Amino acid sequence: MARDKISLAVTCGEPAGIGPDIALLAWSARKALGLPSFYLRADPGFIARRAKRLGLDVPILAVEPEDATSVFARSLPIVPTGSGLEDTPGIEAPASASSVIASIEASVKDVAEGRASAVVTNPINKAALYGAGFTYPGHTEFLGHLASRHWPGAPATPVMMIAGPSLMVVPITIHIAIADVPAALTQELILETARITAADLKTRFGIQSPRLAFCGLNPHAGENGAMGQEEITVITPALEILRAEGIDALGPLPADTMFHPRARETFDVALGMYHDQVLVPAKTIGFDDAVNVTLGLPFVRTSPDHGTAYSLAGTGKARPDSFAAALRMAAALSNPGAL
Repeated sequence: MARDKISLAVTCGEPAGIGPDIALLAWSARKALGLPSFYLRADPGFIARRAKRLGLDVPILAVEPEDATSVFARSLPIVPTGSGLEDTPGIEAPASASSVIASIEASVKDVAEGRASAVVTNPINKAALYGAGFTYPGHTEFLGHLASRHWPGAPATPVMMIAGPSLMVVPITIHIAIADVPAALTQELILETARITAADLKTRFGIQSPRLAFCGLNPHAGENGAMGQEEITVITPALEILRAEGIDALGPLPADTMFHPRARETFDVALGMYHDQVLVPAKTIGFDDAVNVTLGLPFVRTSPDHGTAYSLAGTGKARPDSFAAALRMAAALSNPGAL
């Protein structure tokens, strides 16, 4: 089946969060939002109860993945996954953890088997999953594990990107404590992350000569060693290697002057040394339309750039903008040349 004729697989996410809400709201506004076809890997009864709570008249139809496209215009397709979920917005239920994990696993398997074109993940709460055997720091690392399972031998080094209309960023270290960053920040990690980023910008985003700008780790990019040595001993040597390989690598630059409008015109993606260094500006500039994209995998995965938002779950106040952007980007990235 042609990839543009099959749907996107969407995970259920944390049932007590806004994942079910934004999926229902997005389907309800599918024409206005210009959405591609998608299906939810979830418990149909639970989704129906959440729709009723939200006051949404959403016809729900249990289907197989390959049938989702044909019914999407008139019903929200649900591929039954997990069961017995309680509709308790804002209240974590430990019993739901296995269903959340199963939804992610099954969605990736669908893509591996050609039954879905890409995976769009709804937000999860990692802490709520640990009791069910989830041992990964986040979605990104778990997806790398699943890629190795379903595409043995294929490169599967996940790299997190937040992509918005005005700014794309990549954190080089991700879900670790700030105190652990200096030790984790190695030349090898910088090189691997940069090479994957440059390659995927070419093959998936259609940027033939990607411009990569690198933040320094320390204030003022270390100020020639006055405020730290990492720029001199780790970051600059890595960038010199990248330039010798033909990658346009700019920096290391002071992070506090990299994100104003004129500065953003000089690069295609900013690579930060730690999570918040680049995710704070990315989400500040484009919170409602930025998308979490996982690079370095043999399949396309996107996600909204926000979390579970327990306080909004079940209220009807959640906005589906970032989820809709994630759907549109997943559809485009899974069809090379669409961007």
